[in-house]
Amino acid sequence: MEALSERNPRVVSAVKLHRAPVRRKSGLFLAEGANSVEAALDTDRVEELFYSLKAASRETELVAGAAANGVRTTLVSDRAAEALGETVTPPGLVAVCRQVDVPVTEVLRAAPSLLAVPVGMADPGNAGTLIRVADAVGANGVVLAGDSVDPHNGKCVRAGAGSLFHLPIARQRDTEKVLSALEAAGITILATTAKGEVDLDEADDILRGPVAWLFGNEAHGLDREIAERATHRVRIPIHGRAESLNLAAAASICLYASARVQYAARR
Repeated sequence: MEALSERNPRVVSAVKLHRAPVRRKSGLFLAEGANSVEAALDTDRVEELFYSLKAASRETELVAGAAANGVRTTLVSDRAAEALGETVTPPGLVAVCRQVDVPVTEVLRAAPSLLAVPVGMADPGNAGTLIRVADAVGANGVVLAGDSVDPHNGKCVRAGAGSLFHLPIARQRDTEKVLSALEAAGITILATTAKGEVDLDEADDILRGPVAWLFGNEAHGLDREIAERATHRVRIPIHGRAESLNLAAAASICLYASARVQYAARR
């Protein structure tokens, strides 16, 4: 089998998916690396799987399994693999996938008990990490509100390590619509703020019911108006000398706290 070069039209079209406008128009995106590709294959979202000889030697079962399930698998040259990848050392395994985001109404229709709602999240690495944390604690979905990063951005997909395919992801630029929809669904909205009136250590009664955690922008946190719209404003107690926590750390603590209480209540 002859490997496709970086000039092959199919490879050229796939490489263009690194650009957000092309992703929006096509409804496709790239998933790079074994974790993301395996998760994409498990959810039947792969249109085509590109692999290099080196990747085939490492991930023989994954490539063979994809081909056996009817996925188009395509050998590419090392230079094509480099063009398809975005990392310093490309893994040589890249899948063209159908996008994963769903309407907010679909997320809420499933009566979620725990949601992560980043507002205006700008960093794709943070977004991918938050999606991975939400997946790890058993959250029912992530709603990217406001002017947030595209979850199909390559850095976000890699940081999510496959979790992008494991739980519902919604996007809604109008934050007010998100908050109104959460309220209408009977979900308690919790805003993370340094001066919240509720201490996380004393919030178990609140956390037993359905909750949606609002997390603010990395640079300036939640806007005051949005925090005031929440049902409660929750602070994370800091017992050491650190002045504050970064977004990913705060989200991990809050989501885990909710999951702990909710899972204990089900026993």
